[in-house]
Amino acid sequence: MSLRVALNHKTVYHYDRPVALSPQVIRLRPAVHSRTPILSYSLRVTPEDHFINWQQDPFGNILARVVFQQETRTLGIEVDLIAEMVVINPFDFFVEEYAKHFPFTYDRQLRKELTPYMEVTENGPLLRKWLSGVERGKRPYVVDFLVDLNSRLQRDIGYLIRMEPGIQSCEETLKKTTGSCRDSAWLLVQIMRHLGLAARFVSGYLVQLKPDVRSLDGPSGPEADFTDLHAWCEVYVPGAGWIGLDPTSGLFAGEGHIPLACTPEPASAAPVTT
Repeated sequence: MSLRVALNHKTVYHYDRPVALSPQVIRLRPAVHSRTPILSYSLRVTPEDHFINWQQDPFGNILARVVFQQETRTLGIEVDLIAEMVVINPFDFFVEEYAKHFPFTYDRQLRKELTPYMEVTENGPLLRKWLSGVERGKRPYVVDFLVDLNSRLQRDIGYLIRMEPGIQSCEETLKKTTGSCRDSAWLLVQIMRHLGLAARFVSGYLVQLKPDVRSLDGPSGPEADFTDLHAWCEVYVPGAGWIGLDPTSGLFAGEGHIPLACTPEPASAAPVTT
């Protein structure tokens, strides 16, 4: 029998005086392509006197646009959901014959559809140096190539909790050799695009559960159940579709990764914007 997890996510903004809120865009509903089944979901926004419209953005993500009718000193956003933590094999897919080895070229129509996810926006010297270490001549199996690439980035960039808003540039992350999950995710997106692979930025929930039995060899995982907002990268492989890679852990995305918004640029995936 699978395990069910109840997640409660509450954010409250306090203001030192009554303010008139501009419309808020909230991206905190699990994406339709989430492989982890979502059994129930609710979103509560305060103050209560508001209009809410559920929409899809240009990339198919579900968002709530909230318009407020009165001034307020607080803004509250609360999500409750129940997820069924079925075991997901992240390698349970087939790859089209022409894409089994890297590098490959997307067919003409597919490449046209993936255009927003192919755009290279950073090309600094540290990024080019990192890319020079990527083996491209032996035409490895594409899945092995992605595993090695993700693992290498995880080893090169240390994880830290960074409270400052926004995303570090690729150059800044490589220079510091540290970054938050969103910094590493954006760096991996740009790396993939430089290599001719369509990639997108993902904002979502990460659910990590304490194991019932400790590992006899190697790390046992978290010491306690843990859930937080997280970011990772998805790359498009013909036949397999979008594949999640988490450069913070160096692993492929599994049942603990619940996507909320998947976009070409991080700004379009932020949980709450005006």
